[in-house]
Amino acid sequence: MKKLSILAILAFSLLIATSSTTQKDVVHVKNKVFEVHYSQTLEEPVWLIYKSTNRPTNVNRGSMDFYTEQGVHTSDGNDYKNNVWDKGHLAPAATFSDNMENLKQTFSYLNCALQHQDLNRGEWRLLEEQERLWDDKEPLTIKIDLIFDKNSQKLETGATVPSFFVKHIHFDKSEKWSCFKFENKKPTKRWTEHQITCKH
Repeated sequence: MKKLSILAILAFSLLIATSSTTQKDVVHVKNKVFEVHYSQTLEEPVWLIYKSTNRPTNVNRGSMDFYTEQGVHTSDGNDYKNNVWDKGHLAPAATFSDNMENLKQTFSYLNCALQHQDLNRGEWRLLEEQERLWDDKEPLTIKIDLIFDKNSQKLETGATVPSFFVKHIHFDKSEKWSCFKFENKKPTKRWTEHQITCKH
């Protein structure tokens, strides 16, 4: 019952997050690393869920780059050229470096978001590092909502830039939540100051 309720809660914000999409537009994909609702119109994930479980680091990403998925219309390398947008992992590569199959899966464009370079390389990265400290003590279930609104920029190359990222972190043993909201721009506060009240 607890697992079902957690997944139901994590999916609760789907209606808000998909306000710019239609059901036909959204593709649902689940693999060994993540579960994602992906908008082929926005060319961005709508939400994505992954588990952080203290996996050992056995492999290195080297020069690995993102790849498109057959049958799904996603963003691609052109959306990230000559601008401030990083290819932001949602399920982090470092969290899934236990084997090459898992690591490669994180480089799917299904797991990639247009994320401001200073956010991706700064406070977002630091929160991911904190997750890997937290999962030393207990597994985490993490859901990321990408929020699109009237201010979301559509690039000439086709993809739409999310305005916000909301990260819901569930501590699976203690049944606690921590939630964080980041505007998709250069941060002016530490990641701890982005914590919000969890509505679960």
